[in-house]
Amino acid sequence: MSLLEVIVAVAIAIGIVGVLVPVLPGTLLVLAAVLVWTVDVGGSTAWIVFAVATAVLALGAVVKYAVPGRRLQDAGIPSSTLVVGGVLGFVGFFVVPVVGLLLGFVLGVYLAEQRRVGAGAAWPSTVHALKAAGLSILIELLAALLAAATWAVGVVVT
Repeated sequence: MSLLEVIVAVAIAIGIVGVLVPVLPGTLLVLAAVLVWTVDVGGSTAWIVFAVATAVLALGAVVKYAVPGRRLQDAGIPSSTLVVGGVLGFVGFFVVPVVGLLLGFVLGVYLAEQRRVGAGAAWPSTVHALKAAGLSILIELLAALLAAATWAVGVVVT
């Protein structure tokens, strides 16, 4: 394994962690690392690996919004609730680094739902929103892992 491949592997690993810790642009970092490897290696096989990794990450990006969004729509949770959760999550990130993102998101969703449906139904709606957010993260993580596996196969083949 060359030094560049080690650096690309580390960048991919950081990108995968970035999917779980939303400070880093996870999937973009994975894609950029595979592109660096592709440009360095060159040849049709490397570009096919890059194309497959790009397709996997693009499909993951579409599915990560479509599937959880559909579940939220079925549960009757409006996107305005997620916007409030996102805004408070953003604020929370700066108030309590990293953990504040999750705390702010939960608090924002709960407060928005409490205002919309009342205190009794706010928590079940919040749980639905959290499950949707978790599903979104899992979908993005799976796409990043599949792109990383595609790159690993490309390294072995080339």
